[in-house]
Amino acid sequence: MNVVSVTENLKKAFAGFDFTTLPSPCHLIHRGLLEANCRVLRSVMDATGCKILLALKAFAQFSEFPIIRRHLAGTTASGLHEALLGAEFFGGENHVYSPALTDAEVEALLPVADHISFNRPEQWLRHRARLAGAPRKISCGLRVNPGYAEVETELYNPCAPFSRLGAPRSEVRAADLDGLEGLHFHTMCEQDSDTLARTIPHFEEHFGAFIPQMRWVNFGGGHHITRPGYNLALLRDTLTAFRERWGGGHQIYLEPGEAVVIGTGVLVSTVLEVVHNAMPIAILDTSATAHMPDTLEMPYRPEILGAGLPGEFAHTCRLGSATCLAGDVMGDYSFRAPLKRGDKVVFLDMSHYTMVKNTTFNGVNLPAIAAYDPENARTHIVRRFGYADYKSRLS
Repeated sequence: MNVVSVTENLKKAFAGFDFTTLPSPCHLIHRGLLEANCRVLRSVMDATGCKILLALKAFAQFSEFPIIRRHLAGTTASGLHEALLGAEFFGGENHVYSPALTDAEVEALLPVADHISFNRPEQWLRHRARLAGAPRKISCGLRVNPGYAEVETELYNPCAPFSRLGAPRSEVRAADLDGLEGLHFHTMCEQDSDTLARTIPHFEEHFGAFIPQMRWVNFGGGHHITRPGYNLALLRDTLTAFRERWGGGHQIYLEPGEAVVIGTGVLVSTVLEVVHNAMPIAILDTSATAHMPDTLEMPYRPEILGAGLPGEFAHTCRLGSATCLAGDVMGDYSFRAPLKRGDKVVFLDMSHYTMVKNTTFNGVNLPAIAAYDPENARTHIVRRFGYADYKSRLS
């Protein structure tokens, strides 16, 4: 991912913004940039007839759903609770996929889910009678594994060897698909449309025999559609060509999460102390492991507003958290002036996979959630957290 390119609009949008007016730590989303992303996604839908869904696993800040639902067709959930959230706050189509669903979860999904993709044929066969007797129509599909992916980080590779995600061709028999209406695959992570174009032939090679009997196909997430430089023309051509190749009757779904909110938000933190151990070390009120775990899991180095690489500016400092985890460190950055207690440090591009992964490890406070509306230049503090939120997760 080209982190620098996706942060340029954020830097411009928040130029001159007074971050001292916010609680700390705080997730702040820019509603104008969110709207701009959604317009790009809507243009793909309009040009191709596909339907794009918000993947709640990446972004579930429901205070911003009114903006997103003006453009997208619905949400996709990774389990019961996300599906309930989508039904309550988003509306539109409500899709669900999980590697495994209990009988009780399937029962609870019947009133809210529009699509359910099962992970293996035997799961579909086990729940088929329950779905057939549901009080409302639910379109069911099968997630399949085409055996091809270009994801470099194994942690995020749905088609890694021995993957539990999706049925390989060897596990799928035509008789087991009776009653299913769709096929679903997800093989991408932060990738361009050329990856999708190379993946679809593998899907067709292994599962093409079943496509004619289906009503829809879901090409999953990982599409970086709103990233600067993304090849939108190739995406449009790829989706259009697929539909035409298979008779034009299939509804195509895409379910990006990151692309909806990439380059739209920041995480504001405060320097609590500056200590020295061969170099300056700033201790922040935010945490890599608790507040932005993808920086450790991916891993990647988040960009900071006004900061540079070590040695780029006059004062290099290591940034770490106040937790007891020795490795809870964001990295080394350089600044034009030495950091001091009370300074604000603003991490860029922190909307996706941050709020949804936040924890209260060590009892650290969850970041507040806020939104900036450029139309009236107002900042809305959507929610603050405290001890009660920590305590309520325990017993």
